[in-house]
Amino acid sequence: MYQPQPDDAPVGETYYGDAAVYASPPAPGRRRLIIVAASVVALLVGGVVVDRIAAAQAESRTAKAFQDGMGTADRPSVHVRGFPVLTQLAKGSLRHVDLTAHDIPANGSARPLPVTRLTVGLDGLKTSGGADEAHARSVDATAFLSYDDLSTALGVQVSQGDEPGRISATAGVPLAGDVTVSAAVSAATGNRIAFTDVRTVRGELLPPLKALLDKALQLPIPLENVPQGLHLRSVTTTRDGVDADFTGRSVTYRPDASSTT
Repeated sequence: MYQPQPDDAPVGETYYGDAAVYASPPAPGRRRLIIVAASVVALLVGGVVVDRIAAAQAESRTAKAFQDGMGTADRPSVHVRGFPVLTQLAKGSLRHVDLTAHDIPANGSARPLPVTRLTVGLDGLKTSGGADEAHARSVDATAFLSYDDLSTALGVQVSQGDEPGRISATAGVPLAGDVTVSAAVSAATGNRIAFTDVRTVRGELLPPLKALLDKALQLPIPLENVPQGLHLRSVTTTRDGVDADFTGRSVTYRPDASSTT
């Protein structure tokens, strides 16, 4: 209900009782501060959006360069680290990029061994050069080789070994039955995986079975589908496959740039 105004009520203002609240527009100085603050926030938000767009473009370009260089069916996932990205692009080099690719094929080998999954950390990735090329100052990478892919490449059934750092290999031929051996896995020169210290675990190692296992395990198997400049440092066995750890300096991804060293 409307109440009469008290004597000290502001002239021209509607009075709604003792609990009434009087709203007045902000002072001119305060209005300017609000406008400036809103403008700064808008600029910051706009800058973040522009920077994220630049990051997405850099990620897409890196993914394309890797896919073209390594011949993967699908583009890898790429994430550019650090903020802002625009300043990194202006300098022509990204500080750190994480990349994950799957099913890198191996061609031109008597025992082609595809890389099931490759995870890569690239430092100092250059952003200049051709669209189908990417060059990094230094790289740490892990190539995961599934036991299924190893089995196909070696021609025997490969699985996790009875001890850390070892694999089991089972071979079988008609009339001779099956035999399972255990072998130590290690890094060999030339980006190859060696199988040594072969021990019979189950069955009898008859001549035809021995010949089959010698063909599979006697010579190191090369990893010919890793980027040029990566060098195999260590190999570890897991429940599902083998992890091959690489490091490298001045590493380039480009068509026909697989490692042959």
